[in-house]
Amino acid sequence: MNNRTAYQSESTSVLQTNKVLRSTYTLLAMTLAFAAAVAGAAMAFNLPHPGLIITLVGFYGLLFLVHKTANSSTGLLSVFAFTGFLGYTLGPILNMVIGNGGGDIVMLALGGTALTFFGVSAYALTTKRDLSFLNGMMMAGFWVLIVAIIANMFLQIPALSLAISSIFILFSSGAILLQTKSIVDGGERNYILATVTLFVSIYNIFLSLIHILTALGGNDD
Repeated sequence: MNNRTAYQSESTSVLQTNKVLRSTYTLLAMTLAFAAAVAGAAMAFNLPHPGLIITLVGFYGLLFLVHKTANSSTGLLSVFAFTGFLGYTLGPILNMVIGNGGGDIVMLALGGTALTFFGVSAYALTTKRDLSFLNGMMMAGFWVLIVAIIANMFLQIPALSLAISSIFILFSSGAILLQTKSIVDGGERNYILATVTLFVSIYNIFLSLIHILTALGGNDD
């Protein structure tokens, strides 16, 4: 009887995990498509970049809204508002890069982002290793990023800027790895929060690759 109960409990857990994974990837695909559409509209209408202050306020304000509504039906609307806003911030950046002859850079960044996401996700979905040891490294990486960003605001060193973008790629890849593994291990049951983590990580990898490739290609302003 105990074996049967344990088997039923394990089966239920597996089904729940698969449901969260399926819901997360479905919502992620929808938000990526929506953000791409908003970015395309921003490019078509040549809309200006909202600027650092508005971007930060919009990012953290909408992120707070997502976390506040993650357990309600309003959560889906919050997610699309958040990802749509990030899509809008991409439009002017892409216009600038493509306007400077960087169309190939955008395509390379897209390809690199896709390869990174699928590669890291595939590893997280298949590995049996306990990856909790990465939490400490992620926390250390977070503070390194904060210090480096603040320092570069005053120093404006190109090499440091490239280093920050490289660390962003590593940090975001780690976030994808840990978030996906958390779903697989049953630690994450909210697909809305999981989607936002994955989306922001993909967004950061894409922007960081564009910055690195633009600098290496000699198109950096």
